[in-house]
Amino acid sequence: MATFPPDVRAAIAEREEVEIETGGRRTIIWIVVDGEVVFARSVRGERGRWYQEVLADPKATLHFRGRPKLAPVAVRGVHAPDPESVAACTRALERKYARDPALNSMLRPDTLPTTVRLDPR
Repeated sequence: MATFPPDVRAAIAEREEVEIETGGRRTIIWIVVDGEVVFARSVRGERGRWYQEVLADPKATLHFRGRPKLAPVAVRGVHAPDPESVAACTRALERKYARDPALNSMLRPDTLPTTVRLDPR
């Protein structure tokens, strides 16, 4: 599995939200880093548009707002509902968003299977 360069992982780790472009449309998502692995999870569970689109066509693009300025990053979404990936994503979400009252919405049983690993492409 390929990993992102350290500057991209750092940009992901420090931003509260990024935009993921799928099917020609952008959606604001939470994104986390666990070691060298990048994860996202659909807050809307299986109903999430970006999640459905990345399952149908794994090619997506991350867009970063704010500073430092970072060019869009091409990614490949890999459905990762296995227990190890779900647990790693959950731990990373709990670390990054511990003070955010919306965290619980990302930890509901219906959202756990929508864990997606994002790899560089």
